[in-house]
Amino acid sequence: MYETKKIHEIAERKSDEIAQIQHSIFDLAEYGYEVQKSASYLEELLEKEGFQVERGIGDIETAFVGTYGSGKPVIGILAEYDALPNLSQKAGETKRCPIEGKAYGHACGHSALAAGTVGAAIVAKEYLKETGKTGTVKVFGCPAEETGFGKSFMVKRGCFEGLDMCFTWHPMDHTTLWGRTLAYYKVRFDFKGITAHAGGAPELGRSALDACELMNVGVNYLREHIISSARVHYAYLDAGGEAPNIVQDHASLLYFIRAPKMSDCDAILARVKKIAQGAALMTETDVNIKVFGGLHDNLPNPTASRILSDAFVAEGGPDFTEEDFAIARKFLDLLSPEAKEAAIKAGAKAEGISEEEFAKRPLITSVEAVDDRVMERQYTASTDVGDVSYIVPTTQYSATTSIPGTGLHTWQFAAQVGTSIGDKGSIAVARAIGRACAEVWENPEVVKTAKEELLEATGGEYVSPIPDGVEPGDGM
Repeated sequence: MYETKKIHEIAERKSDEIAQIQHSIFDLAEYGYEVQKSASYLEELLEKEGFQVERGIGDIETAFVGTYGSGKPVIGILAEYDALPNLSQKAGETKRCPIEGKAYGHACGHSALAAGTVGAAIVAKEYLKETGKTGTVKVFGCPAEETGFGKSFMVKRGCFEGLDMCFTWHPMDHTTLWGRTLAYYKVRFDFKGITAHAGGAPELGRSALDACELMNVGVNYLREHIISSARVHYAYLDAGGEAPNIVQDHASLLYFIRAPKMSDCDAILARVKKIAQGAALMTETDVNIKVFGGLHDNLPNPTASRILSDAFVAEGGPDFTEEDFAIARKFLDLLSPEAKEAAIKAGAKAEGISEEEFAKRPLITSVEAVDDRVMERQYTASTDVGDVSYIVPTTQYSATTSIPGTGLHTWQFAAQVGTSIGDKGSIAVARAIGRACAEVWENPEVVKTAKEELLEATGGEYVSPIPDGVEPGDGM
């Protein structure tokens, strides 16, 4: 058997390259499906590493797949590289400091996500090259995870067919398995009324803005009568204009509807639609309802999860240095006294050390191993990895790229992940996923078990949440 300790050695050899990937994607910081430079950078890198790269898969310009090896098992690795709007931030800065000329920032850590997954594919490739083992690794470039359902479109268009197992990860403040996540829909409600002079002849107007307001009130009353694990949020896309003395004849809302299962989302959406139609009836306006798409809940496959967990435990968490801890201490000192105390308590407990010790080195280096409790953990976030998990045995880990308690989608997270802290998290992921791939190729019989578990979990059913006729980028 190939010495799995060599996986660690390969990852160390490639560590500078992995760190460079993270910094390059962090600096590019592109949004949604408009991630051309980020995708091109990764495609060219993979070609230099000996991968066969297919661009524009699923008729999505910025999606790709890089393939190395031959035969089964075929393992997929999911890379993301899209940034978030209004969260541009200089790496390492402990105050709000947007990068000049940049509208987007990696406040969800997808720069590190790309580095860790592409790095893992390179490590796995080196394993196949050095051992001559039969097996294939495919790294998928997946744009628009943030509200764009990139993988949901890719699943619907058959991009992941033929995979035997799939691995990915996400930057966080600790290293553990991602449990179950929420399914969700993204829906737009456009109300159309009749304009009139609000002072001179208000009786002639039919207010689309009133319809939006009434809809929101109705949905707020609905919250008491839906399952407690559901989440319904909205934003105004169009408030009808800036003139109060004109009855607004147009106004629009964007709703996200989240729940543990897509069937729950379907039931809640049906009721929200009725409320919108009722608001239109009350105001004598018209409403057009457009479902832009959605995504399924994430199903951590037990076999895949244990393989990746064992690999993380064997390879260890991020190898932070005193330089990394010094950066972390600066961000710890930014917190309020209450938040700082909570972060130190959580970190000390995770590391099994005193609070005084953790305050000096405030990054979680330990790995939480998989057990049944961790597998069933319910997150209130959503990810389009869920759609892949319904058709391929899939698992997703997190790894430390920030101090405890740092929320995703904040400038503070972007500032930390863009430093060497994010690099170390990416490198740890590359070696862990690389080792997990090696374990599957060394023990191909695990694929059968994983697929049986998937069939039991889903009943072999998957219904795409993307309506026919909706295209990638609609509604963004």
